[in-house]
Amino acid sequence: MYIRTTSRKNKDGSVTKYVQLAHNVWDPKAGCAKAEVIYSFGRADTLDVEALKRLMKSIGRFLEPAEACVLQSGNPDQVEVISSKAMGGAWVLDSLWKELGIDKALSSAAGSREFTTPVERAIFAMVADRALCPSSKLAMEEWVEKDVVIPGLPSCQVQQLYRAMDFLLECSEEIQWAVFSSCAHLLNLEVDLIYFDTTSMYFQVEDEDDPGDSRSSLRRRGKSKDRRDDLPQVVIGLAVTREGIPIRCWCWPGNTVDMSVIQQVKKDLVGWKLGRVISVVDRGFASEENLRYLQRAGGHYIAGEPMRRGVEKVGKALSRAGRYSRIKDNLEVKEIIVGDGEARTRYILVRNPEQAKRDKLERDKLIAELKEKLSSIKRADEKEHTKAICALVS
Repeated sequence: MYIRTTSRKNKDGSVTKYVQLAHNVWDPKAGCAKAEVIYSFGRADTLDVEALKRLMKSIGRFLEPAEACVLQSGNPDQVEVISSKAMGGAWVLDSLWKELGIDKALSSAAGSREFTTPVERAIFAMVADRALCPSSKLAMEEWVEKDVVIPGLPSCQVQQLYRAMDFLLECSEEIQWAVFSSCAHLLNLEVDLIYFDTTSMYFQVEDEDDPGDSRSSLRRRGKSKDRRDDLPQVVIGLAVTREGIPIRCWCWPGNTVDMSVIQQVKKDLVGWKLGRVISVVDRGFASEENLRYLQRAGGHYIAGEPMRRGVEKVGKALSRAGRYSRIKDNLEVKEIIVGDGEARTRYILVRNPEQAKRDKLERDKLIAELKEKLSSIKRADEKEHTKAICALVS
């Protein structure tokens, strides 16, 4: 394809030129190639130059920087590309970073500290690296210097990144509160409903932290949600709004159990004037003590309740008669109130008819297998009988 101009002579003797995008097509009848117009840009004297620039930019996306410069200069001997850096992704992230007020929150927290390096820029660089090109802190040195344009940070050293992380740890609560306040105002966040859950992150090391070291005793073995109980881990908690916008996060030693953290979470959120909210937690946090604690400061809760935990109220709720209301093809719900007055508890019993059918088939299959095994045990001699019973019970 190529850009060409055609001319037309007018009756008054003037000549009008037209600019067209064309390509050559072989004409078998004429036995030669003929120009076929793909698009006409119109008269040359009224040409939309901006449209041509946009076309050139869109084509240039598929060229290497050196090739694009050579084509634009028209003289390849005068152009030499020494290096190039990506700019777009980091620029967009930096604009969002400033719009959310994160730069001001970090700069304010660092104001009383005598940093000789731009700690706010170092933290932004780590966030940009995680979003655009996840790598280690050591690899970030080369990434910042050679691969990407980080506004205000031409280069960085790994020790600067580690110092910035130490600063984040020291000022965690102050920074989180400032960022949340800015986002709550900017995004008009509704914080009447707060979802909270935990997860675990394990380390590829064998040894735990020394429990006697109060400064660093996070890496401990515990119940891993990644099924890596053999490795030390940390437990991370996150509270978010109903839209999924983060409010605050926590980090605990790896041997922390879910039941033990809910009171600290509630206390911390009350300190942020987020006491009169509905907290949504799953069954891992739903002890009677925790649920009562969530009601402090005028708060309420929605909690997943295990049906087989043996709680008296749950048993009453399950035994209560009543029809299910159909929400979807595979979702039915039934509202049940247990108790009276302030002590009453509202349950929403959820049933999946399709899953219920699958569960029944599994139960029928299991019962049939048990009956068959029990029959074979009856026919066994005394020695084998005892072994078979123990195996079946286990």
